[in-house]
Amino acid sequence: MSTTSYEIRLCLNCGLRYPLTEDHPFGDRCPICLGTTKPVLSRQLDPKPDSPAFESEIRLETLLDNIRSAWNVGAIFRTADGLGVRKLHLCGITPTPENESVRKTSLGAEESVAWGYSRNALETAKKLKDKGYGLIALEQDSRAVTLKDPLTSPRFVQGDKLALILGNEVTGVDPDLLNLCDQIVHIPMRGKKRSLNVEVAFGIAAHIFLNERTVD
Repeated sequence: MSTTSYEIRLCLNCGLRYPLTEDHPFGDRCPICLGTTKPVLSRQLDPKPDSPAFESEIRLETLLDNIRSAWNVGAIFRTADGLGVRKLHLCGITPTPENESVRKTSLGAEESVAWGYSRNALETAKKLKDKGYGLIALEQDSRAVTLKDPLTSPRFVQGDKLALILGNEVTGVDPDLLNLCDQIVHIPMRGKKRSLNVEVAFGIAAHIFLNERTVD
């Protein structure tokens, strides 16, 4: 981010209170009514401190099976970077960082997170399994266990390489891909919708696997 300072401004017409950064497209006009605003507070942005080096004992990669939203993919890139996910496998109709919306949402994370593209998620998953990765699908399914339940597949005691699989926002994970997985997990839900945005669900699952899970 190139912005080093900002103002809190108040619109004299509609009463909107909002932060104004140096590169705001409306200048000092109100972004809602284009009315005149006045500054009420000025601040310098403190530089973000460098995070201490951290690398999980678990090598976690993620396979995106036909995610259709470029915004979701970009957000997943950004979250993957923050959590330390090693690689994203973009499959089927999943947009890649060549898509402007992916780049806009990822905020540069596509440069720091390794990624690859495949037209066929099932073939990619089989290659990961051949390389010793335990395959875990995040999906509402009758076979699914709660995310924090023990990993029961024998494959999970053979190493520390996991591949988390996320499915299409509407149809979910490909049924043949689910059958290939060593484990299916779900996040317990309480609300009426009983679902989360795929990027939010990814962030919860990846954080747990990288910070709260042990594979031994």
